[in-house]
Amino acid sequence: MPEQRWIRSSLVWIVLIVAVVAMWAMFVGNDGASSSRSIGQVAQEVRDGKVQQLTQAEGSREVQVEYAPEAGRRNAVTTIPADTDLLSVLGNYGIDPAALPSGLIVFEPASRWGAWLGTLTFILPTLFIVGIFIFMMRQSQGSNNQAMSFGKSRARLFTANRPSVVFSDVAGVEEAKEELVEVVEFLKYPEKFAALGARIPRGVLLVGPPGTGKTLLSRAVAGEAGVPFFSISGSEFVEMFVGVGASRVRDLFDQAKRNAPCIVFVDEIDAVGRQRGAGLGGSHDEREQTLNQILVEMDGFDSSTNVIVIAATNRPDVLDPALLRPGRFDRQVILDRPDIQGRVAILDVHVRGKPLEESVSIENLARQTPGFSGADLENLVNEAAILAARKNRKTVGPDELTEAIDRVIAGPQRKSRVISDRERIMTAYHEAGHALVARMLPNADPVRKVSIVARGMMGGYTRVVPDEDRLFKTKAQFEDELAVYMAGHVAEDMVFEEQSTGAANDIERATGMARRMVTEFGMSRTLGPRAFGKKDELIFLGREINEQRNYSDEVAYQIDQEIQELIDAAHERARAIVETNADKLRAIADLLLVEETIEGEELEALFETPRPRPDLVGPPSGRPGRGFGPVTPSAERPAARVERDLPPNTGQLRPQPAD
Repeated sequence: MPEQRWIRSSLVWIVLIVAVVAMWAMFVGNDGASSSRSIGQVAQEVRDGKVQQLTQAEGSREVQVEYAPEAGRRNAVTTIPADTDLLSVLGNYGIDPAALPSGLIVFEPASRWGAWLGTLTFILPTLFIVGIFIFMMRQSQGSNNQAMSFGKSRARLFTANRPSVVFSDVAGVEEAKEELVEVVEFLKYPEKFAALGARIPRGVLLVGPPGTGKTLLSRAVAGEAGVPFFSISGSEFVEMFVGVGASRVRDLFDQAKRNAPCIVFVDEIDAVGRQRGAGLGGSHDEREQTLNQILVEMDGFDSSTNVIVIAATNRPDVLDPALLRPGRFDRQVILDRPDIQGRVAILDVHVRGKPLEESVSIENLARQTPGFSGADLENLVNEAAILAARKNRKTVGPDELTEAIDRVIAGPQRKSRVISDRERIMTAYHEAGHALVARMLPNADPVRKVSIVARGMMGGYTRVVPDEDRLFKTKAQFEDELAVYMAGHVAEDMVFEEQSTGAANDIERATGMARRMVTEFGMSRTLGPRAFGKKDELIFLGREINEQRNYSDEVAYQIDQEIQELIDAAHERARAIVETNADKLRAIADLLLVEETIEGEELEALFETPRPRPDLVGPPSGRPGRGFGPVTPSAERPAARVERDLPPNTGQLRPQPAD
């Protein structure tokens, strides 16, 4: 179909070009014969010696007149009477042909194209006019088609013979791949499931944070299924005109039914699938009409079509309940941030085709990147390759990969930033305080890097990374992390007897963590295991707009007191560690002022004793186990392996701004 349209358009343009060239040749190309003279005038000019040559074609009445240069005239054309010849006509005007100079009169044989030239003189202008008319009609028809196709679906169709991503290109989401492999088998071998009375699922909802591979996994389904694959974004349904979204939904599913069995992929379905009745004023707006049409098409009266809908979103909490019920989206596949094994598999995929040095350890790189999504890891490897190319290197080494981690977390270095010596020293002691307290507390994460080089909006940062992925965090870990947050503020106060704005982000994060410990995690000493406050959100206005207080003013006062006690305790613990190890604080700061960036091994070399470890066989801090005795993993049932990272707000310590 596109080739036929291209051929028709080409023919129209060829006709127009030929017509224009012919018109130009007729009216412009023959500048030398543009004027006309009578035969009597020409005879007089021949008698006066002004004519250099007379040319007549055989069978033609026209005579081309070429004047001598001294005559100062342009060449002209004259016409002789019918049934006469040029010599007899000149004789009638008293000119003896025998007395004329040799070569004055030239007779040319008749051209075989002469008959066609007269015909083309009429046909080409006609074709030119007809071509313009056809072109204008096609333009008008195209405008009408665009107006009539306003309600047509914008979905892109990927056929089975088009190369695409396959499941081997997707790593770190093995459980999700298994779910979708089964969907592909439903489409390829429906009789296998029909023999057992199984019903083909109508929809699969991919849920997960941004960058975890939802769209990539859907593209892999398209590459593996071997059936037509329609791809569209949720925002493409909605326009400013009422009814367009519902019309596009109908057209999309009509196309899908004509191409069944097939897959329809809707990316960011929360753009049209938000809960109904949540708009301002409760009006029945365009999004709700579009959603209603999607609900009907997915599970209406016609449920026999072999069409599977795959949708992706990172906001499942705002979707309409009718969209999530069985019969529409029968399965919800969760794609979480990968654990260490998933990160190793993802890195193996992204380092394909990139020359790595032998000293690069993919497992070590995966251990340094907890909380990274698949998109973060892909960006990390790409940044490392760019850094290696910038250094004109042929391979990617550990230095480039380590620098790429810092760039992804905190941004590029800003070594050109102008900073005074006093601020540089304050930054060094601030980061040394974080590093010292994190190193001395058993439940804090190990320090991987400390730097006073500005990155992004931060004047320096301390990167701590846990030894293993965690599913839970204990109160002891939270308390140690609060002390690490407070350490920069404590170090500045003790060394300079001054407080700066460098600890602003530390204090903010520590306060937020302490509030969550009291109000969400049930870690309060006096209030007990209760949750306080309910967050309200208007779906069409974005994120949380207020918090509903479901507690009294007295409880609010107790919450504030608990938060203050946690912050004060963390501050005192950090102060005690810094005072006891003042020489180590100074050693770390001096090394930072010289090296600017130190790794975890260099930090550990400053200490004579090994880093304290958490007590894994009993309650922390020497507290009794309430009669249960030491807690050890059972020999018959191994300890469960952590499968995923913590939520973002309870993860590892992020870089700390110093100014």
